[in-house]
Amino acid sequence: MSSLAAPPRLLLLAGRGLPGVRPRRSIIDMSYSAHFMDFKGASIASTMKKLVVTELSPRFREAVSVRTVSVPTPGDAELLVRNRFVGINASDINYSAGRYDPSVKPPFDAGFEGIGEVVGLGLSASSRYAVGDVVAYFGSGAFAEYTVVPAKESVPVPSVKPEFLTLLVSGATACIALKRLGDLAKGETVLVTAAAGGTGQFAVQFAKRAGCHVIGTCSSDEKVGFLKSIGCDRPINYTTEDLGATLRKEYPAGLDVVYESVGGSILELAVNSLANKGRLIVIGFISGYQSASGIPPFRGGTLPVKLLQKSASIRGFFLPHFLSDYREALSSMMQMFAKGELVCEVDCGETSEEGRFVGLDSVFRAVDYMYAGKNRGKVVVEVTPPASHSKL
Repeated sequence: MSSLAAPPRLLLLAGRGLPGVRPRRSIIDMSYSAHFMDFKGASIASTMKKLVVTELSPRFREAVSVRTVSVPTPGDAELLVRNRFVGINASDINYSAGRYDPSVKPPFDAGFEGIGEVVGLGLSASSRYAVGDVVAYFGSGAFAEYTVVPAKESVPVPSVKPEFLTLLVSGATACIALKRLGDLAKGETVLVTAAAGGTGQFAVQFAKRAGCHVIGTCSSDEKVGFLKSIGCDRPINYTTEDLGATLRKEYPAGLDVVYESVGGSILELAVNSLANKGRLIVIGFISGYQSASGIPPFRGGTLPVKLLQKSASIRGFFLPHFLSDYREALSSMMQMFAKGELVCEVDCGETSEEGRFVGLDSVFRAVDYMYAGKNRGKVVVEVTPPASHSKL
């Protein structure tokens, strides 16, 4: 008998699990599998729904389809996240139209940001995370019931609150853009367009923290009230006030900084309203996203003259170009929120005709709702309510 072979009696005892004898583990260790792929005994579904861009179009309902696919398995350095909330961004339809990377062809996954529980993870990822941890992430493929996310790109958060989701793209855009491109100084005048929206709400608050006088545009008296509550000095409801006339009358010296996301005629007005050495930050131009070109009309023939006459500047901001600032900005905002120093307004569609945005299918409604200008704060969809899986 080989010295490496166990005596038959010992094998028999090991199989029975008798006291004093350590049972031999099988080659495929199912307890290990359960630890890494299960959350508090809750079963992970074998299939899931996700939203996939199947046709390039700025019309989200035409571009995107709901598909049922197998739940993916995380790789060595990845997490499998059961999404609880996902964020809606104006850029969702730019992505579905293929405007960011023309080389990418359908089908591809939709959605930029999510928050949920870790229900599975690879071995390397387990050095930093465990099953049951709550994480938020900013990356592609968020419009799904489960998403595989690189562990290094995940952000641990204290709880599954949709408020944390508002910081990933909307908050980070305002924080970094104003810090890096705004050059804000105490006492300056700042205009924030779409101020009651997902990112506008943060631009208002960060400009106020810098000691600036803040003007904010919005589309309803309800939003005027919200803007006042977060410190906006002069909310302007452009449906009842003439924005251009108000700026000329009340701010004849011009605007030092403009945080602009609408484009078109609003951008033209902002350029004309700049003060000497004024800075205009373009973070988007939502008024044109639903068009075929994605770009709203802009009469810019005299733009060089206008900028030269005022020593003014226009600066573009695209978040992926500033990822070196991302971690610090996110950490700072999370601390501010924890201390009650930052309002993170979330709109889950409670006031919409069909009610709260619940379930992946309601992403379509949420996109329409945001483009209709009905939202106050960040539009968020609750993908998986707590009652649908293990209690937290």
